[in-house]
Amino acid sequence: MTRRAKVLRLPTAGPQDTAPLAAAIERGEIDPKTIVAIIGKTEGNGCVNDFTRGYATLALKLLLAERLKCPMAEVEARVAIVMSGGTEGALSPHLLVLCREDVSAPAVAPRLAIGVGLTRPFKPEEIGRAAQITATAEAVAAAMTDAGIATAADVHFVQIKCPLLTKERIEEAERRGASVATDDTYYSMALSRGASALGVAMALGEIKEAPEAAVCRDWSLYSKVASTSAGVELLRNEIVVLGNSRQWAGDLVVDHDVMKDAIDADAARRILARLGGETVAVLAKAEASPTGEIRGRRHTMLDDSDIHSTRHARALVGGVLAGVIGDTLLYVSGGAEHQGPAGGGPLAIIRKV
Repeated sequence: MTRRAKVLRLPTAGPQDTAPLAAAIERGEIDPKTIVAIIGKTEGNGCVNDFTRGYATLALKLLLAERLKCPMAEVEARVAIVMSGGTEGALSPHLLVLCREDVSAPAVAPRLAIGVGLTRPFKPEEIGRAAQITATAEAVAAAMTDAGIATAADVHFVQIKCPLLTKERIEEAERRGASVATDDTYYSMALSRGASALGVAMALGEIKEAPEAAVCRDWSLYSKVASTSAGVELLRNEIVVLGNSRQWAGDLVVDHDVMKDAIDADAARRILARLGGETVAVLAKAEASPTGEIRGRRHTMLDDSDIHSTRHARALVGGVLAGVIGDTLLYVSGGAEHQGPAGGGPLAIIRKV
């Protein structure tokens, strides 16, 4: 039996809106038993206190538990749910529903393969540190095996939802006599994203080692395919590996490129030229250049005390990509620590060919 990937892109009216997914299930367009991951954008602020991510995640878990007639704990064990807050600019809230189906059709060419991996829950003192790097690398390798992806070169995007530190979690660690990587809850998001990205780079052989001291310090270490998003709604890393495999059938293919900076529209054009076909999903990372410049021109994203730079970056990259793709249903996640070169980020596009 051969596997086939199916990807549905569904616009949403709010974090709680599961009606489009429910309708797709009712129409028979999707079998809930085949869903292995859901990646989505919500209209929250993308910061520590963005509860739209947890709200959306809970709504999806409740719907799937109802349709699968199983406890929510079983849904959590079988479906990776990655919600990213922040739809600044023209970005449209939406869900990407990723499914794996068994089909009798033979595999004739490399096609989209989906793998899922989960780490154990992290203690607060492990977030942003070596333990998170190592566990992530192991889970990425397991997800590749799960997908039947043969080599690291066949991996084109690794989406991770990772935890962050809250004051409550920091205090819990301190009561046990443990010290955390930072007492700045917002900075903990960057550390968690960075450690997770270095774990991807280690798993795929993009770097030889990832010392704990390098997290959010050594920008020469990065992955060209990692996309990590931190949230308060979980304590483990939930990992979705997207690549191509000759073991899979269907008409979907994924490819990636790297945006060298936030206005590198040519990265998207290169992918579109290589793949052809119809765009099914776009996934990208966004970051305000830490140098304070883009191609020699000064930007003020890092100096704005009213709106965090990650929000500016999402809006900027979202606008650039929307102009190329001709659509605003784009998954653009802010904060690209060790995800592509400093100021840039990975970009992946799934197309029907």
